[in-house]
Amino acid sequence: MTDQELTELVKKVSQENFGKPFIHKANFNSRLQTTGGRFHLRDRHIDINPKMYQIYGQDVLVGIIKHELCHYHLYNAGLPSQHRDREFKVLLQQVGGLRFAPSVKQISRHRRIHVYECTKCGTIYRRVRKLDTKRYVCGKCRGKLKFLNDIELSS
Repeated sequence: MTDQELTELVKKVSQENFGKPFIHKANFNSRLQTTGGRFHLRDRHIDINPKMYQIYGQDVLVGIIKHELCHYHLYNAGLPSQHRDREFKVLLQQVGGLRFAPSVKQISRHRRIHVYECTKCGTIYRRVRKLDTKRYVCGKCRGKLKFLNDIELSS
């Protein structure tokens, strides 16, 4: 789905569920990580997390659009439009929008863990980044560190 198709979908959902037009733009924003969407007060456009559509499909996308349109229409009407406000909660329930976006599990980017052992006290260190054993020492006893092995993580 392109940004143009998303804007058309938002316009359609706005007209059908709110009876009011959506006259601004909607677009996908891949920088959104933990939220389903965002309504910008300054220029009144809506950003949608593309992972919500890719993972959960059209139904969840429409629920998120309804949520953001609640912010949009309440703000345009001069009414309180924050999550904690009664007007927002009532309108969201009337149109059947999502109160919370579903979780998008973040996959760890680190595939390998480096394991070091202190030769003096035996303390084990697990690190994502390699360290220079000639430069760094044990944090407990100041003993020399010895590289043991790499642990491969499956994703």
